[in-house]
Amino acid sequence: MASFKGTAIVACGTLRREITALARDGALDADKILFTAPGLHEWPETLEQQLSKRLRTARESSSRVIVAYGEKCYIDVAEPTRDTNALIREHGPEFRRVQAKQCVDMIASRDELASIADGGKVYWLTPGWIENWSYIFKDWDSAKANETFPAYDRAVVLDAVGCFDELATTDPERILEIADWMKIPLEPHPVTLDRLTSLLAAELVDEES
Repeated sequence: MASFKGTAIVACGTLRREITALARDGALDADKILFTAPGLHEWPETLEQQLSKRLRTARESSSRVIVAYGEKCYIDVAEPTRDTNALIREHGPEFRRVQAKQCVDMIASRDELASIADGGKVYWLTPGWIENWSYIFKDWDSAKANETFPAYDRAVVLDAVGCFDELATTDPERILEIADWMKIPLEPHPVTLDRLTSLLAAELVDEES
């Protein structure tokens, strides 16, 4: 098992459950783990402010910082070529971003997604999206939702932490409310944290090699 000693982790809040689980289980012994608010891709300026602040804080505690953010989660609306990688590079060479397009890609590979979809058109979600649904989609009206979600056959929550079952027990009406707003079925699919662990460890190995 790779050791993350001497390393800090900065991640999107949508991954809080998964990364916290890795730390709790001893698979992520980082010096410090910092999160931005979830779903900030909807607000690029806020994302830049929060991510930059977390990066500066992480650098104060560790000489290496691994960033769990997708390559297109941040796009500067005034300068579209300035994406997540460009933003991170501006803070220095000690920052490494996991090689994934977005949070879903950090949880399941393209082949795994294809197998789960089984030929269907799926809107992919992670537990962080479900837990922070009202915040992430607070600026969406029903017209935008109707344009987006019904183009898919179903929505699938890639759940490695038992979030969906927990919600189904404590607040089943919430699941029905989200599915009704999306106008497509919402269901969980159990996955592991193996891919997320491997992506984080890959940046650590590359840094040391």
